[in-house]
Amino acid sequence: MTQAVHRGTITHPVGTLLNTDGRSHPKENSFASIALVLGLVAAITSIFSGLHLISCWAGLAGLLVGAWAQLISATTGQRFITVIGLGGSGVGFYLGMAHGGLFGGVLG
Repeated sequence: MTQAVHRGTITHPVGTLLNTDGRSHPKENSFASIALVLGLVAAITSIFSGLHLISCWAGLAGLLVGAWAQLISATTGQRFITVIGLGGSGVGFYLGMAHGGLFGGVLG
């Protein structure tokens, strides 16, 4: 298991979490980070029923970005961050749908 013993030249703490194989993965790291941020936004805004539009759309975008990030992820750290983002996105999306939906009160 050379991947378990190999240490890269990455010195940034986030880089060491996401790039455990010692190589740089900027595209994969970006998608994982975006999924995490969208999941946090969706989960936090789902607490307030008046922010259901933000919660729904951030959750839907987070689910789509997170699914793509899971498909292209290269390391376990990226998958870990992506799954947390997917969980927050799912919670935010479904609670936002329960509070009024994607277009609640705007189109209907």
